[in-house]
Amino acid sequence: MNLKFTFFSFFIVLYSFSQTNINGIITSKNIPLEGASVYLNNTTIGTITDEKGAFELNFKEGNYTLVVSFLGYKTYQKSINTIDQKNIEITISLEEDNEFLDEVEIKKIVYDDEWKYNLARFKQAFLGKTKLASTCKILNEKDLFFDFNYKTNTLSATARKPLKIKHNGLGYLIEYDLINFELGSKTLFFSGYAQYKNLRKSIRKKWKKNRHVAYNGSRMHFLRSLLNKELKKDGFVINKFRRVANKERPSEEKIRFAREYLKLHGNRINYSRKIEEPKTTLDSAIVIANKARLPKYRDYLYKRDVPINEMISFQKTTPFLDFTDYLMIIYTKEPEEENYVQGIFGKKRKQSDVQTSHLVLLQGKSEIDKMGIMIDPNAVFNEGYWSFESFANMLPLNYQPSKK
Repeated sequence: MNLKFTFFSFFIVLYSFSQTNINGIITSKNIPLEGASVYLNNTTIGTITDEKGAFELNFKEGNYTLVVSFLGYKTYQKSINTIDQKNIEITISLEEDNEFLDEVEIKKIVYDDEWKYNLARFKQAFLGKTKLASTCKILNEKDLFFDFNYKTNTLSATARKPLKIKHNGLGYLIEYDLINFELGSKTLFFSGYAQYKNLRKSIRKKWKKNRHVAYNGSRMHFLRSLLNKELKKDGFVINKFRRVANKERPSEEKIRFAREYLKLHGNRINYSRKIEEPKTTLDSAIVIANKARLPKYRDYLYKRDVPINEMISFQKTTPFLDFTDYLMIIYTKEPEEENYVQGIFGKKRKQSDVQTSHLVLLQGKSEIDKMGIMIDPNAVFNEGYWSFESFANMLPLNYQPSKK
């Protein structure tokens, strides 16, 4: 699945982080807005504007997205690179969201069986199927609106208000401004702005443990290890493979013709009979229909233990994720979850002692922030274990793993 879909204490040995300050005023039509949410996307760094519309944020330098949201107004977002800016002053004027107000009036959500079914599909795809996903609760489910396109077999979702997600497993209260959600038969894409808050001032021992488990083997962990040149030490083994069309599988045109032809014969066809050499059009159609079950592509592993210089390049001092074909990323220090190997109708394969993910670049090389985050997270496509670990296993960008 495609999940559309990071600073840390041990990086201090490589990078010297200094403090950055942002002071600002949020207004609309020159009137200060009190109570607007101002935060750095996907972090625990955020605040609320006071009666004068003023706010202040303090954080370590890096690349961020500043987000300002207020009900009834268009969400404001701005990329901020604080490497060369230590003190930033900004005034932001929000625009009224007339489309949002129209939608609130027009869309009448019916909480029927279809809505409940779509909600279950949404939660399973968005939150995921991991153990941590079972500890998440969306507190305002009834703000979700679903639309299913029967032609494309795609489920889309919108939310009238930011989703409030209580994550009892990681100890966060997350406010997620859902921008887009599309679930296809084999792909998932979602995007939005997330603000994390700790459920308590003191972090429980189980939350620290779960956060560390969620971090281990994640894409965030991989990128930081890649920049720090500690992949093997951290438990990563990287291989390369090519993906080519499966020549044994018939073309899509032949498959469509075979299926249409077979429909004319109703349910009287014996698909299990062996046909070594087709003698009739019906025989050929059966053979093609059976071969349509073959995978579209074949993967060919051609290089083990890929060196770091074949995965990363630099423009001056700026690092880029840069590689050809597909990366097979194996994390050796944790086994797969049982939920990952669970198959259809309760069948499952043997649980592996390692976690294997696939990564491909969609737009050529893509910039990595020096602290280990993708500047454009949609520039890569995830398969395997990373696609299994959905929103419930994501951590705020300013998560700092223990040195232990």
